[in-house]
Amino acid sequence: MKENFKKPVQFMLVLVIAFSMLLAACSSDNNKPTPSNNGGANNGGETKAPQEFRFTLASEPPSLDPALMTDAQSSIVAAGLYEGLTRLNTKGEPENALAKEIKASEDGKTYTITLREDAKWSNGDPVTAHDFEFAWKRSLNPETASEYAYMLFYLENGEKYNSGEGSADEVGVKATGDYTLEVKLYTPAPYFPSLLAHYTYLPVHQATVEGAADWAAEAKTIVSNGPFLLKQWAHADKLVLEKNPDYYNKDAINFDKVTISLVEDENTVYQLYETNKIDWIGAQAGSVPTDLTKKLVDEGKAEVTAVASTYYYLFNNNKVPFNNAKVRKAFSMSIDRQSLIDNVAQANQQPAFGLVPPSIAGPEGKMFREVYPDSYFQENTEEAKKLLEEGLTELGLTAFPEVTLLYNTSEGHKKLAEAVVDMWRKSLGVEVKLANQEWGTFLESRKAGQFDIARSGWGADINHPINFTYDLIHPKSGNNDGKYNNPKVEQLLDGSLVAESAEESMKMMAEAEKIAIQEDMGVLPAYYYTTVTMVKEGFEGVISDYAGHLDWVHGSKK
Repeated sequence: MKENFKKPVQFMLVLVIAFSMLLAACSSDNNKPTPSNNGGANNGGETKAPQEFRFTLASEPPSLDPALMTDAQSSIVAAGLYEGLTRLNTKGEPENALAKEIKASEDGKTYTITLREDAKWSNGDPVTAHDFEFAWKRSLNPETASEYAYMLFYLENGEKYNSGEGSADEVGVKATGDYTLEVKLYTPAPYFPSLLAHYTYLPVHQATVEGAADWAAEAKTIVSNGPFLLKQWAHADKLVLEKNPDYYNKDAINFDKVTISLVEDENTVYQLYETNKIDWIGAQAGSVPTDLTKKLVDEGKAEVTAVASTYYYLFNNNKVPFNNAKVRKAFSMSIDRQSLIDNVAQANQQPAFGLVPPSIAGPEGKMFREVYPDSYFQENTEEAKKLLEEGLTELGLTAFPEVTLLYNTSEGHKKLAEAVVDMWRKSLGVEVKLANQEWGTFLESRKAGQFDIARSGWGADINHPINFTYDLIHPKSGNNDGKYNNPKVEQLLDGSLVAESAEESMKMMAEAEKIAIQEDMGVLPAYYYTTVTMVKEGFEGVISDYAGHLDWVHGSKK
């Protein structure tokens, strides 16, 4: 990402077209209040009953600080508490939020963003361009240790500052007025309006952040700017959000109260739904028990939707025996993905032989997988046995060492892990132990490299293949927990950011993915997710978004 090449005129034309498509939704005011159909501003004088929405999360949000968030649990809560310059609609398309207008320069490297002037923090202070400048530079500050800092490497000198080689003043973001933000990119990024919707680009209240390191750990200390306020955070029990009366677009918000219970066990979640104590299951907000999935879907009580997410296992590429590509290949080639789907997951998932899901957009209006199929390898038990033997010999091992597969506590993940371990036992003759940890602890263990094999899943932040390539297999990505590292892959992904055309950029991403899987098997792809959802009658606008995350903020109840 360090090299900056001059773009030829042809690419500028491509970028202009791309910008016009992406900015169409971001150049006009999409923030006019939308009165509720269920008794909003124009309810004829009737008093509406308070609307409450109830769902579960499997664990505590590890963080509600935008610079430190990394997971779906946190982002589902944060969607109600914070608002950025843009938001993604259910199709993954950017729309204006706090941005009143977004203008891109002809070369696609400078953005001038005009903010709304009626947005407030929950303490009454105005939300200004200075809040965004402070937040972005804070995320890039190496002392913050933001795992998603690389999402801001598009900013001029962003990577330089994050690596300790530059200063905050050199970073390409500056509030040129209270409500004007100037952003300079080191290379054009036609999908930048979509990136602005990511939580790493959210603003934070500077005085609050500087006043206490743990400002985002309790309801009473969080200062936010979104449509809801965090009224209660009973750790290990529940979070309660209430409608923000000072939110600039409050007439578009229908729920008065949102209760999020923290429940790990899927069977308990289902019982809460059956006894009318929650209104929703699915899309990272509770899970339908796997042994009930087929029955509930067949009865029409649950719905299955394909989403832009991938279920996979991480290898610790720095640890014996998975520092050997042949061993990694043996483990990946010896599992029967369709059997896992048919007999364990049971939600019409699709076997994955790559990382980019089928629903991610590709070049020239096609899906990425239409142009670049994930035919990187085939399941083959006999070949897997041979590769394992060769790999162990190369490592100087006469027997397979003790290894453990780590997963976050969940009945569904447990059943999948047990099935996978059984396949390795039968196909390769190796024993793999199982261990589980609570979500927050599990994430810490993965980040610290304290695992041999670890369960993982990745959902799209934006509808673009870079989200599943750079994010997961680039050595500098904070989400590359297996520490896979191939200089050829790094070079291709860096080159994709400054390629001469969008088509060439995606071609380089596809080549990087091919090397990472076909040659190196840096990770073990299992399947492309679906999400199984259940919702109580009378709720509208509460859905799984394109990435498989609960989209609830603009929902309503009849």
